[in-house]
Amino acid sequence: MPDSSDVTACDWEREPDPSDSLRTFGAVVQALREHAGLSRADFGARVRFSKHTVESVELGRRMPDESFVERAEEALGDTGALRKAARHLSRGEAGLAAWFRRWARLEKVAVSLCTYECRLVPGLLQSESYVRALCENDIPPLADGALEDTVRARMERQQLLVERPNTTFDFVIEEAVLMRRLGGDQVTRELLDHILELSAPRNVTLQIMPAVCEQHACLAGPVRLLETSDGHWRAYAEGQESGRLIADRKEVSRICMRYARLRSQALSPKDSTGLLVRMRGAL
Repeated sequence: MPDSSDVTACDWEREPDPSDSLRTFGAVVQALREHAGLSRADFGARVRFSKHTVESVELGRRMPDESFVERAEEALGDTGALRKAARHLSRGEAGLAAWFRRWARLEKVAVSLCTYECRLVPGLLQSESYVRALCENDIPPLADGALEDTVRARMERQQLLVERPNTTFDFVIEEAVLMRRLGGDQVTRELLDHILELSAPRNVTLQIMPAVCEQHACLAGPVRLLETSDGHWRAYAEGQESGRLIADRKEVSRICMRYARLRSQALSPKDSTGLLVRMRGAL
């Protein structure tokens, strides 16, 4: 799997559905193989995989492993096309939207993560009962299996906060999101307790944007930012049924400036914690 430095401004901004990415890669393999005048059997012999495996890869039914990609490159001219195409392959992760998967992979190697949300509590801070409330409000309704996959994936993703103590996590959340009490009072109690627990470590900073404020730097909507180990920043913006990974430096720079100004406008971490404690006590 490529590290975060492999994501450039010219990469796809929205990850394709897993089946689409596999079919696209398979079509590239087939086109190069046919251009080289090789049958599937001949090509299979060169890459040391069976004819049936070659067929499965070309039809997008099988995820090629690294050895297949490398041997196929050597057999088909070593142009680098297959290595580059393989970077966009996805097995698919149950419970994660297709457009979010690339960002989720980048989160795992980031040295800094910043999140602003005005619609709902960020996924990394959601309690299980809150996730279930979100799923139950989804339209059209999720099947039971899909709902459980979503809950499991969301809770597993939160292990980042435990497994990466040297990564900084910064969150700015609108007070109105917590005032909504999605799922009812009991769900909100559990949510507030969960947020207070997860935001306690010193590498996690939580700030609340007050419901009444005269200035607001992120009126354009929610956003996520991350810094890679090589010092590059990426941004991610999400809407209904879509998400966009942003690598253009000028665009990312503008978003970074907005987020920095927003942090100066939000309550301090200490005051934010105090507000959450008061909200919890009022339930």
